[in-house]
Amino acid sequence: MDFQKLLLHVGKALSRDEVKALVFLCTDLLSRSSTSVELASDLFSRLVNQDCLSPEQPQLLTELLQTIQRTRLLRDLRINNQTSNLISPYRKLLYNLSEDITDDDLKQVKFLLNKELPRRKLDENVTTLEVFLEMEHLDLISSTDLSLMESILDSVCPVLKEKISRFKATQALQPSSEFSMNMASTSAAYPNTLLGGDEHEGLSQGMRQLSTRTSNYDSSEERTDAVEMSLPQEDKTSTKPKTFRPLLAENTDEEGLGMYPMTSAKRGFCLIVNNENFKGGLKKREGTMVDEKNLHIVFTWLGFDIIIRRECTSGQMQSIMKDLARQNHSQNDCLVCFILSHGQEQSVYGVDGHTVEVQHLMDPFNGSLCSSLANKPKMFFIQACQGNREQQPVYIETDSRTESYVSRDSKVFTPSFHGSNQQPTTKSSIPSNADFLMGMATVPSFVSFRERSNGTWFIQSLCQNLVQMVPRGADIVSILTKVNADVSKKTDHTGQRKQMPQPTFTLRHKVVFPIPIDPRPIL
Repeated sequence: MDFQKLLLHVGKALSRDEVKALVFLCTDLLSRSSTSVELASDLFSRLVNQDCLSPEQPQLLTELLQTIQRTRLLRDLRINNQTSNLISPYRKLLYNLSEDITDDDLKQVKFLLNKELPRRKLDENVTTLEVFLEMEHLDLISSTDLSLMESILDSVCPVLKEKISRFKATQALQPSSEFSMNMASTSAAYPNTLLGGDEHEGLSQGMRQLSTRTSNYDSSEERTDAVEMSLPQEDKTSTKPKTFRPLLAENTDEEGLGMYPMTSAKRGFCLIVNNENFKGGLKKREGTMVDEKNLHIVFTWLGFDIIIRRECTSGQMQSIMKDLARQNHSQNDCLVCFILSHGQEQSVYGVDGHTVEVQHLMDPFNGSLCSSLANKPKMFFIQACQGNREQQPVYIETDSRTESYVSRDSKVFTPSFHGSNQQPTTKSSIPSNADFLMGMATVPSFVSFRERSNGTWFIQSLCQNLVQMVPRGADIVSILTKVNADVSKKTDHTGQRKQMPQPTFTLRHKVVFPIPIDPRPIL
C-alpha cells in the first residue's frame, strides 16, 4: 500500500482522543507548537516534513500505535512491527500516568496545584495531559525533576508514584554519556527535529479521558428481549447491537495463562438487584439509584443484556438467581450479577429485613446446576456492608443494619445485636467451584459507604475504572486491583472513615472484555 494512503487509513481509524494522544507523545519531536494540530493528517504531514516518518522509516508510526495500544490496527494494515525509541521514556511516562488518573484524581491534582497554575488551567474541562503540559511550560516538572509530581501523586494516588520510581530507576541505569550519544545520533538521523523542546502549550479539549459520549440512560425504559422470568416488573435492557474490536491474545496472554473466550453472539446477562427501601428498622439506601444508572450505562456499553430487579425480599432474591440459572446461556460468554443492598458478614438483606447468604445466591450457577455457564466466568459484585457501625454523618451512610463506628485505623468495634437472635454465618468468601469471581465492597466485619448524590464508593470506582481500563485491554482482576487502590484512598469529611474492597476468585484464565467501538460513556 502506498505510504500516504497508509497514513490516511490510520488517520481515519483513530478517534479524536487518540489523535490528541499521538500529538502529546510527539511533543518533543515537533519543531513548532502542537496546539494547532487537530487531525491525524496534520500530525503525519509535520512528522514527514521533519524526516521523522517515511516509507523507509515507519518505525515511529509503529511506536505511536503500540503506545496507545492500537496493535490491532498495525496488524490489519500490515504495518511493519519494528519500533523505534524516538518517543522519550519521560513522554511515555506522562501519557501512562494520565491514562491511570481518574476524574476524581484529576480534581485533587488541580486542587493541589491551585497556587501553581493559572486559573484557566484549573477549569473542569482541562484534561490531565493539558495540566502536565502546563506544568512543563512553567518548569514545574521535567525529565530530570519529577519531585513535584511525586509529591502530588503521593497524596492523590500513591500507587502511581511507583511508576515514577520505576522510571527513575531505569534512567539511572543509563550512563549520561550514552544518553548524549543517543541524542546526537537521533539528531543526525532527523536533522529537522527539535529534541526536548519547551514550547508546551495546552492541547485542545478532547484528550483521552475517562468520560466520553454514549447513549443516555432512560429510567423508564422497559426490557424488550425474550428472556422469560417470573420476576418483578422492573426489567430493563438494551437491545442495540454492539460492535467490538477483536481481542489480541498476544497482548494479554502471559505464560500460557490465556483468556476466557469472548466471541459468542452475546456477552451475557448483567443482573442488577437494587434494594432501596427496607422494613425492620433498616434505613433507606439513598444514592443507590445513581449506582444502578451507572451500572446500566457501563454494562450496556460493554455489550451485556441488562436485567434490573428492585425492592426484592430475601426469598425473591433466591428465586431470581434460580430462575436466571435456568436460562440457556450457551450463546453467552459470561454472567455478571450485582447485589446492591444492606448486609452483614457474608450475607445481604432483602427489603423484608431478612438475610440470605451470598453463597446461596451463587450456588445455582455452579457447573453441575448450570451447565451452559460451565467453563465461563461468573462474576458477582456485592455492594453491602459486612459489619456494623454507629450513626453516620448526614452525607455519608453505611450499608449495614446496625451501627458502630470506624476508628482512625479503620478497625470496627461491633456492638451487640440489641435483642436480635439472627447472627451472621461466616463462610469462606472464595467460591468452591471454578470460574467464579466475587467482588465485595469491603472486607469481612467492616462497613462500606454510600454518598447520597454520587452512590457508593465501590460502585463509583468500579464503573469509572471499567470505562477507563477496558479500552486498554486490562483484565478484570487488574481493574479490581485499581478499584482497591482508589477506594482505599477515599474518606469522609472527618478523615476517619475508610473502606477496603476485597475481590476473591477461582478464575482459571483472564477475563478481558472486548473493546467496544462506541465511545466511552459519560458517568
